[in-house]
This record gives sequence, C-alpha cells and structure tokens, in this order.
Amino acid sequence: MARYTGPSWKLSRRLGISLSGTGKEIEKRPYAPGQHGPNQRKKLSEYGMQLQEKQKLRFMYGVNERQFKTIFNKAGKMQGKHGENFMILLETRLDNLVYRFGLARTRRAARQLVNHGHILVDGKRVDIPSYSVKPGQEISLREKSQNLTAVNEALEVNSYVPDYVSFDADKKVGQFVRMPERSELAAEINEALIVEFYSR
Repeated sequence: MARYTGPSWKLSRRLGISLSGTGKEIEKRPYAPGQHGPNQRKKLSEYGMQLQEKQKLRFMYGVNERQFKTIFNKAGKMQGKHGENFMILLETRLDNLVYRFGLARTRRAARQLVNHGHILVDGKRVDIPSYSVKPGQEISLREKSQNLTAVNEALEVNSYVPDYVSFDADKKVGQFVRMPERSELAAEINEALIVEFYSR
C-alpha cells in the first residue's frame, strides 16, 4: 500500500488524534468528518478498535503498511514487551528524530528534509527517512542547509525537546542520547491493541 497523501486534517479527525502534533485539527472540529457532523453514532467492534489503533500509529509516523509490519516483526525478536519495543523502534527513525529536535514542524516536513539530502548523521549525508539511528549518533544540518527558512521558522516555534535527545539550537546539532522509555512516547496509543491486531 502506498503512503497516504490525502488531507491530513480530515484523517486526524477520523482517527481522533492530531497527526501533525499541533492539535489544531481537533481543536476546531473535535468530531469525525462527514455530512452528519458531531451527531454521528458509531460503535466500533473489537477488530475495529484494533485496526483504528494500528492506523493511528501508522499515520502518526507516516509509514506505509509494509514498512510498518516489518518494524513490528523486528520488535517481536527483541527482548521485552513487543508493543513497547515497536513504538521505540518507530521513534528511532531518522525523520522522527529530526522532527523531535524541532528542525521541522511536522514529521512530513522532517521526511522531506531527509529526502532532499539536508541531514547528516555523524557527518555523512543520509537521505533515507527510515534510517535507524543508534544511541550516541549525532544528527546535523549540511553546511549549505544551515539557513533554510523552513528550519529557522520551525526552531522559533519549537519549545520542547524530549529527554532522550540533546539539541544545540545555535549550532543546529542534535544527538540521540538513549533509547526512549514507554512513558516518554505517545500516551494516546494503546500498543497492546496493535499487537492483538497482528496476532489474529
């Protein structure tokens, strides 16, 4: 299945979660899209809830179905809880860490920065958004990309950097310090439902 390229605000409202991370989509109309507006009544089955939870996480990180399943299977071979390992692996993607540093306002924008070759990992250019970053690796902007307007605007509005990364806004250099803990990741996701979905 190809990556979703449709309207992200409508999708956010459908899933009941802000995919951009800003919360603006849900703020204006906190109900699913459709002609019946907020009066829609829809009770999800157990399978429906599992599918919705999977879709929430998949669209949050902007991963296509094949990649998503591959990462899920990889997480199953690691020690610890399958669901937690899965979310941690998604968090270590290069595009996600660029977003976490505040170099881009959304994960979509972060993916574009990586795709266009603006990002260096340990001084070497990496243009693969799904690149798995290891703790201790340094992420920076290419010298030619230091004054990108989109990056500077994103840094101006960014007010939060998680504890598992460090970032120097002046030098525009960040480091992936350690693997995140489950408590530091999206609280609105119930990863147990995703594990149940793939275990069917």
